[in-house]
Amino acid sequence: MSTWKLAAALSAALIAAGAVSAEELSLKGKTIGVTSIGNEHYWNIKAYQGALDEIKRLGGNVIGLDAGYVDSKQIAQIQTLISQKPDAIIEELGTAAALEPSFKKITDAGIPLFTLDTGTSYAVNVTTSDNWRIGEELALKLVSDIGGEGDIVVFNGFYSVTPVAIRYDQLRSVLKYYPKVHIINPELKEVIPNTVQDSQTQITEILNKYPKGQIKAIWSAWDVPQVGATQALAAAGRTEIKTYGVDGSPDIVSLVKDPNQPAGAVVAQQPYLIGKTAVDNVARYLGGDRNLPKTTFIPSVLVTKENAAEAQVTLGQTTSN
Repeated sequence: MSTWKLAAALSAALIAAGAVSAEELSLKGKTIGVTSIGNEHYWNIKAYQGALDEIKRLGGNVIGLDAGYVDSKQIAQIQTLISQKPDAIIEELGTAAALEPSFKKITDAGIPLFTLDTGTSYAVNVTTSDNWRIGEELALKLVSDIGGEGDIVVFNGFYSVTPVAIRYDQLRSVLKYYPKVHIINPELKEVIPNTVQDSQTQITEILNKYPKGQIKAIWSAWDVPQVGATQALAAAGRTEIKTYGVDGSPDIVSLVKDPNQPAGAVVAQQPYLIGKTAVDNVARYLGGDRNLPKTTFIPSVLVTKENAAEAQVTLGQTTSN
């Protein structure tokens, strides 16, 4: 069985798991608030849509809010949700430390909290990918590809976001055992919005400082900076440098698939399934199941030059090749 078929089988098992079967789940008469830190990036959009679609499919009412990547706006939106007294609140991919007081307010109000990718002790359940595995797997792939030595460029602008921090920490953990691999300082700081353009500019500037042969790879904790970095390398004719990232948006999977592009690998997540599964957990909880796991992990798979075509089909990003 291929890794992608295995991931699909694991996903099906996760959907079917639980005290209440998927066929019996219902949110009829329930109102669920969903607050996203922002819906510009592929992962965020898909996870948010997966949650909203599943709430509606199960007969629930949705209060959906998008904070536009502004922490203070999301905090205000959470307060608004609390005042509306929904049956549960789902929070998606925010800055954990900034949101902790708001999470406490949710639980103090007696409203069950569920999160997508945001680690907090206040959540009944966090639905996410296994970011420890993702970080380790991506780091080991990078190290293997560069032969265990050389200088690498790292984007590290959003360490306050739980999955980003985990992936970065795993990179550092792996590199402790590869002393000939060095991160170039200062680390780069990607931005939101205009992430692709900004990362492209930053990498172009880096290439002007470091001639051919001095940089082996570029790492980012998500794949939008990876897109910009890959474009910068291709434009400069520096395809000896490879890029590595996480999420698996169509843009970067296509770049990984292309043998002429310097995109080395990306770990593809299943964000739509993450959003859907979180809502199923909400339905189970509101249906009386108090034995939910603290964390539900959704499978992810490392996409490389060798398996990118298969990955596109599995991810629903193409119907051919």
